[in-house]
Amino acid sequence: MTLLDHVPAVRAEGEGDRGRAVVRALHALVRAEAAAEAQAAGTEAADLEQAVWLRLLERGAGTAVPADPVRWVRAAVRAEARTARRRTRRERPYAADGLPGDWAGCPERIAVGADERRALRAAVGRLPGRCPRLLEAMLAPHDPTYREIAGELGMSQGSLGPMRSRCLGCLRRMLAAEVVAPELRGKER
Repeated sequence: MTLLDHVPAVRAEGEGDRGRAVVRALHALVRAEAAAEAQAAGTEAADLEQAVWLRLLERGAGTAVPADPVRWVRAAVRAEARTARRRTRRERPYAADGLPGDWAGCPERIAVGADERRALRAAVGRLPGRCPRLLEAMLAPHDPTYREIAGELGMSQGSLGPMRSRCLGCLRRMLAAEVVAPELRGKER
């Protein structure tokens, strides 16, 4: 006698117990059928098994127990295996140049980048002394060398490094002060 021999008796039980009894009765059969079909479908047995249980639950509360459970399980597992094979044929891996996390050409990323550059340029303009001219020269799109920047600003090439360091430190402090600190969560005392 197998667990499937008890399935007709499930119909007489209560609604809550019926679902548990069906799962107990069909569990071994669903697992065996899914394991048998998984290799040919190119998927994992657990995925097929889960799809079959979902299909059983979608049948509705009133018709939870199929008339012929063995035939229904075989048909359901094979149908899910066919679906998995079709999905495997249609799905393709991402191309190396279009990774899912790559936002380079995304309009949203372009807009966010433009806002960040505007905020940076505005902060650079508020720096004291010769810092705005120095950092604007370093942010130039044509990527000038230290020699070109020193010639443009009329200062020695050796003083650019220390001055750049002081200006960037000032810019960091200025931007850190502008970033709003996160609010306290929970109760304040």
